[in-house]
Amino acid sequence: MGGFFGMTSKRDCIVDVFFGTDYHSHLGTHRAGMAAYDKETGLQREIHSIENSPFRTKFSGIAEKMRGTSAIGCISDFYPQPLLVRSNLGTYAICVTGVVNNSEALIHQYLSFSGGHFDAMTGGKVNTTELVAALINQKNSFRDGILFAQKAIDGTASILILKDDGKIIAARDRFGRLPMLIGKGEDGYCVTFEHFAYRKLGYEDERDLGPGEIVELSPDGIKQLARPGKEMKMCSFLWSYYGYPTSTYEGVNVEIMRYKNGGIMAKNDAEIGNNKDVDYICGVPDSGTPHAIGYANKANIPFARPYIKYTPSWSRSFMPPIQTERERIAKMKQIPVHELIENKSLLFVDDSIVRGTQLKETVEFLYKHGAKAVHMRSACPPIMYGCKFLNFSRATSDMELLARRTIVELEGMEGLEFMEEYSRSDTERGKRLRKAICDKFGFESLEFQSLEGVLEAIGIDPCKLCTYCWNGKE
Repeated sequence: MGGFFGMTSKRDCIVDVFFGTDYHSHLGTHRAGMAAYDKETGLQREIHSIENSPFRTKFSGIAEKMRGTSAIGCISDFYPQPLLVRSNLGTYAICVTGVVNNSEALIHQYLSFSGGHFDAMTGGKVNTTELVAALINQKNSFRDGILFAQKAIDGTASILILKDDGKIIAARDRFGRLPMLIGKGEDGYCVTFEHFAYRKLGYEDERDLGPGEIVELSPDGIKQLARPGKEMKMCSFLWSYYGYPTSTYEGVNVEIMRYKNGGIMAKNDAEIGNNKDVDYICGVPDSGTPHAIGYANKANIPFARPYIKYTPSWSRSFMPPIQTERERIAKMKQIPVHELIENKSLLFVDDSIVRGTQLKETVEFLYKHGAKAVHMRSACPPIMYGCKFLNFSRATSDMELLARRTIVELEGMEGLEFMEEYSRSDTERGKRLRKAICDKFGFESLEFQSLEGVLEAIGIDPCKLCTYCWNGKE
């Protein structure tokens, strides 16, 4: 994933952009950068690795190195950015968030008709942000270039550009899979993924950009360069998993959605008597916790935290980037509360079950410390397809996905023709899937939230939501 924050103001805004960017640290752990425009100095840029330390430690002295009345900042899970580009459109800084699935085809096409080149990285890969900039530069205006790039890209690209006159161009991705919001203050405007980032800085809600909409921001106002498209496919996982609890997307707060979602799961369990004799409802921290609170409130069963994550030294669950190291750190972070585990029947709610690797170790950890039974609930349906629009999952193959892998174990590759049946709890195939995972992990019971339940909890028009990872429908 990744996220960015930009501001154009009548005063120096470096410190504000530092804090605004830092509020996107939950979206990436690889690289971070800031770029700024000052009338005397021009464009400046700073990029650092944040694999072993958070954004704030690498950029805490940025106000001494950089100044400007306009600035953008980016947290990236992949490539270094923002990049500084000099082209026929002028010199500018650019950030891109999303994924480009057809990068090799675009590179070949670009090189073949332009005779140009790219700065290659290890293995010959090209920085996606540089590729997007190259596409934009094929046209004679930023507006036309962005529209050209977004149409050519198979995937998703939300784009933020800081021009050499201090103005900022913000372009939401073509189908609005990611949010982009504008805040207004006394001295100018800012653009962000997370609306609380500008609210904490004293800015007020101005408006959301529509899917594919392009605007140009200056301290004096907002100029629309391209109107929004009619079709929206916003990522449902924003609410279920990686959206920050205080965030609001399309008018729906993440924390409130998760409470509703947990309540719907509790109601469904109560109807079939699937949560009897449970002592505590628990969340798999952190993003599963609000789903669990909603479940506990609806079920009238006490909420408890049988283990606590030790976060002072490893505050971000996404790091480190290597899977074996992440598993070791995840295990080291779990500190048990024995009185809440020993001889207790525990029902855990996780935000999702993707590969299941860390979940298996968590269950073993609970039984090792004396749990009588561990029930598991997933706050979303079984994940059957790897995301090809945002790359929020680290899975490199669909067969890494627990649900899909279990289907093949049960029925061979032919079973993948019946994934919709396997997703549902009221079919024979669905029951077999749940039992197989229970047997594999040692769950007393397992259930997934239904697709209908997730959509009900979000509460906006289902045709505006992307549910590809659950049902394969774009």
